[in-house]
Amino acid sequence: MMNGISECAMLTYDIVVVGSGGAGMRAALAAGEGSGLRVAVISKTYPTRSHTGAAQGGINAVLKNRDANDTTDSHAYDTIKGSDFLADQDAVHYFTEGMPGMIKELDYMGVPFSRDENGKVAQRPFGGASHPRACYSADKTGHVILHALFEQCLKHQVEFLYEWFLLSVVTDGNECEGVTAMNIRTGEIHPVQAKCVVIATGGFGRVYWNRTTNAFNMTGDGAAACLEAGIPLKDPEFIQYHPTGMSKTGVLLSEACRGEGGYLINKNGERFMARYAPEKMELGPRDLVARSIEQEIKEGRGWGEGINAYVCLDLRHLGKEKILERLPQVRQLAIEFEGVDIIEEPVPIRPSCHYVMGGIHVKDYKTAMTPVNGIFAAGECACVSIHGANRLGANSVADAVFYGKVAGEGARELAKTRTFGSGKCLSEDAGRWRETFETMRKKETGTDLINIRQRMAETMWNNVGIFRNEQDMLQALKDIDQLLLEYEDACFHDPSARYNTAFIHYVEVGNLLKLTKAVTIGALNRKESRGAHTREDYPDRDDRRFLKHTLVYKNGDEYRLEYAPVSITKYQPEERKY
Repeated sequence: MMNGISECAMLTYDIVVVGSGGAGMRAALAAGEGSGLRVAVISKTYPTRSHTGAAQGGINAVLKNRDANDTTDSHAYDTIKGSDFLADQDAVHYFTEGMPGMIKELDYMGVPFSRDENGKVAQRPFGGASHPRACYSADKTGHVILHALFEQCLKHQVEFLYEWFLLSVVTDGNECEGVTAMNIRTGEIHPVQAKCVVIATGGFGRVYWNRTTNAFNMTGDGAAACLEAGIPLKDPEFIQYHPTGMSKTGVLLSEACRGEGGYLINKNGERFMARYAPEKMELGPRDLVARSIEQEIKEGRGWGEGINAYVCLDLRHLGKEKILERLPQVRQLAIEFEGVDIIEEPVPIRPSCHYVMGGIHVKDYKTAMTPVNGIFAAGECACVSIHGANRLGANSVADAVFYGKVAGEGARELAKTRTFGSGKCLSEDAGRWRETFETMRKKETGTDLINIRQRMAETMWNNVGIFRNEQDMLQALKDIDQLLLEYEDACFHDPSARYNTAFIHYVEVGNLLKLTKAVTIGALNRKESRGAHTREDYPDRDDRRFLKHTLVYKNGDEYRLEYAPVSITKYQPEERKY
């Protein structure tokens, strides 16, 4: 025993996947299916409660079921144009060419896609797309994919360590050793040895805390752990704000609302998107629509004031039958969180942080390997980059399952040739975490953790939000540094060993603080406007100086900024018009 917490025997697996969403479970399935390797999934939630389950609207793939003229080149161009030409084009083509086969795999696994009149997988329009290619299952697309993948993982003997929490990614030099993780139920902290690790922990929208569509568990644990392990974050400044978060909570109303023909209206009753995207209207890309909504509010054409101001999403003209068939979950969410029945009245909405385009630097788009040998990343926590400065709707679940499979296959092939490390670094890291846990649960005085979290969220929304400028972001850096200092003295008043969720949240807030600094440093140094990154003091895109990827490194308390080239193979950058 060490101060009341047992020193745990080292667990050993060929491959450890951290995260049980669409990317994590697709990676685990690819790694374990027929390979003879021992594969484990570590997840702080039960797998079918992972955040992929919140994805409502669709998953992009060129099936040509609704439009015979669609092509994978067209999907690639839409993605690259949507990215404001910051996406790596070789990776994008690899992705779009592989997605039709991925839908067929999911269909074969039993995903209950909605069907058209010919019995084929149904497809609908989505923002920024030139053809209707978003495959869907009513408005519960992510939910049904998640359940199908979970069933397949169980079938292929993938082991699940759920209600386990990632503390560290452990390396020895530039080689993967494994991870350190806590069994939340027992409070035991385990070194987990692995030949390969796949990080698939999702995004970190909770840097804005209550102004996000993300679940409470989206705290960037994998991204922060990789940053601490010496792996850079790529393009962290690019945060996507979904146009239609509900005004009171930020909870998402799917882009399917606009895909099915919903209107955005201001207090004058105008469909104001005619001012900003006269051709695409409500089906413009998310960054453009989000800025348009905020502009309407800034110019006094919204309802309410301050953080509570909003415009409305009007779906009444779609009719009761269509809403109940295609948007049942959207209706239920609006009733529960806004007290509004969308069949009868418009629902108040405002942009809400939705997705992080940047993430863990993936250096090889064909294997999803990071710069550390044996560590792979997939899904929202990773940056390949196929989303660049702005992700298109219905490309996120597609990215998760496609690059989840790529990462799983990459890890599987490498694990066949790699051997286990000594385990010394793992044991030492687990020991340090046990000491931290003991210290924190016995601590009785210090700075209130929730106060730190709330001030972090306010700093980010007010200073590094939809509209950005140098003065505000310099203030944000000062505020974040102050919060990091206060975090060193944080206290959460929970002495329990088992199910100490206060300690989990303590680590989560620390992860978020590290990531807020990376986001702000990247945004402050990108002196242009591109995609979701809008600088009031630099309103134009600057390809001469900033057609490049940001790389943010962390060494101790010091952050370092570097840049890397964008891969341009077919489409030269041009002005993005809709």
